[in-house]
Amino acid sequence: MQHDTIRAVVWENGALQLLDQRRLPDEERRLTLRDAPAVAAAIRDMVVRGAPAIGIAAAYGVVLAARDAYGKAPASWRPVLEGDLERLAGARPTAVNLFWALDRMRAVMATLTGDPVPALLAEADRILADDLAANHRMARLGAELIEGPCAVLTHCNTGSLATGGYGTALGVIRTAYAAGKLTRVYADETRPWLQGARLTAWELVQDGIPVEVVVEGAAASLMRRGEVRWVIVGADRVAANGDVANKIGTYGLAVLARHHGVRFMVVAPTSTVDLAVPDGESIPIETRSPDEVLGCGGHRVAAEGAGAWNPAFDVTPAALIDALVTERGVVLHPDRHKMTTLVTGP
Repeated sequence: MQHDTIRAVVWENGALQLLDQRRLPDEERRLTLRDAPAVAAAIRDMVVRGAPAIGIAAAYGVVLAARDAYGKAPASWRPVLEGDLERLAGARPTAVNLFWALDRMRAVMATLTGDPVPALLAEADRILADDLAANHRMARLGAELIEGPCAVLTHCNTGSLATGGYGTALGVIRTAYAAGKLTRVYADETRPWLQGARLTAWELVQDGIPVEVVVEGAAASLMRRGEVRWVIVGADRVAANGDVANKIGTYGLAVLARHHGVRFMVVAPTSTVDLAVPDGESIPIETRSPDEVLGCGGHRVAAEGAGAWNPAFDVTPAALIDALVTERGVVLHPDRHKMTTLVTGP
């Protein structure tokens, strides 16, 4: 059976098509976006999410911006599209892949004369293809670390919905399951957006991989049972010292894993590594609307008058990470020296 059937970001007929992840699993609805402000809004409003997928969507957003700018001012299109580039950059502050993708597109723009769209579209296509290839490479490397049969626990969504396809942490899970190493996957429901319950569970069901949803509060009891041998997660930004920012709740899982003797794996492409950020304390953490915590499904569940603190991410110290898997190789017990060597070479 093919455990890879989903594509969330597609360029088709001159427009960007995004699978609206806010509506899953109840409705599979694709939105067709034809300009950069619509792409920026889709990133901000969680139509598309997951660091690699955000970067890919932003790259195609640049293509749309350039097409509009060149149509309005063929001789001076670069200044015209700067506003759209700023909108895209401001859509989500924590996922470094967004800025990495925009930097790649800017580098191509700097070399162009005439119509910029063909070259920029080719670069966006390369970013997508490179991500898919990296995911398969990481999946093989990460699956090699797993000795089965066992169960694993994952958090948020790190699959095809969050990437160009196959997934980061979920890619490892897909490959390990196909190799007969996994008995089942436990997916944290991931409050407040329920990416685990809505998205990860949906992906695994689509691809025939056994999955059980657990609330975050059940993770400690689940680990104590001894069935789970790995926690496998993705990352939105990796600092120069190996600290990792990921969906809120990841840090708590790492602490629990260390206490229970469960190994902790982070799976992320090197585009997620930001050597300009020295440590996790320096990573900007997005704080979102309190309404996301105070309600569920559009209905308020908290007492009127109560407020909410709603950070979208937390930071897991490198000391709690057993393995950081990238397309360039596996870093065991990451630290500053190992991260620098990984990105820049010995």
